[in-house]
Amino acid sequence: MILIGENIHVISKSVRNALLSRDENFVKNLMKVQEKMDYTDLNIGPAKGDLAGIFSWLCPIVEKNSKLKISLDTTNFDEMKNAVSYIHDKESIFLNSASNDLPKLDKMIDLAIELNCNIILLTMSKELGIPKTSDCRLEIAFQIYEKCIEKGLNTEKIFFDPIVLPIVASQSQAIESLNTLKMIKESFDPPVKSIIGLSNISNGVVNEYRALINRVYAIMAYGAGLNAVIMDAKDDELCRILKMLESGKPCSEIDNLYLKIIDMIENFGEIEDLEYDKTDLNQQKIIKACEVLLNKKIYSNSFAQV
Repeated sequence: MILIGENIHVISKSVRNALLSRDENFVKNLMKVQEKMDYTDLNIGPAKGDLAGIFSWLCPIVEKNSKLKISLDTTNFDEMKNAVSYIHDKESIFLNSASNDLPKLDKMIDLAIELNCNIILLTMSKELGIPKTSDCRLEIAFQIYEKCIEKGLNTEKIFFDPIVLPIVASQSQAIESLNTLKMIKESFDPPVKSIIGLSNISNGVVNEYRALINRVYAIMAYGAGLNAVIMDAKDDELCRILKMLESGKPCSEIDNLYLKIIDMIENFGEIEDLEYDKTDLNQQKIIKACEVLLNKKIYSNSFAQV
């Protein structure tokens, strides 16, 4: 599993102010926060006005002060393309992101081919928006895939994003994204990879339960075949869980429950059949989060109360 820190995001007021003032120490501290990650996602939005050219300042700081690889996340293609000259390890770059919309899709694929780097491709289009069903998302993925093959992009560099939506806005979409992940894993030859922006799932959830929702959904996505995740690097427990899943060595009964959830997702099982310690309040909360994410129970701000 590739871990990508989401913590340099221009939507955060403190991050935006640090970027505008070119506060190097602030960025260095965020590098330390993300030291357990493989990548940092540099999300600078449209990169206009005072943020124009910010990658020329930001990318060298990341490479000089950390071992993190770089994901370039901007809607401004020219800024993304210019950023490449400030990064040494070009083949490791993530270009984040493109959808099934021309001409940007062509430009992004061409740049990924030129660099032999990774590209994140959203299963949506300007015409259709975000489809409500996994079948429609997969159809868009096939259309993008054909364009990639036609141009000669290395399929090992393709990461499809099924698009995770907040459960408070559209609860039924959580399972659609999981189903899309499974289809992506099974439908392409040569195969491709998958990625999600994890924290989207809990946007709008009360702060008390955001981490729980994120962790349980990450586990379910892992079972659906997820290859990479953009996540909050400050969530040390989620980092531990994901590394435990990679090793397959559970450290507690809760870890064993996580593995059972993964098996359920992989094998189309039913949550009602999961065996767990019903006297353990933490395990009860995990099951309740599963029920919400599988659209078995309606989300409320008190969903995990037992």
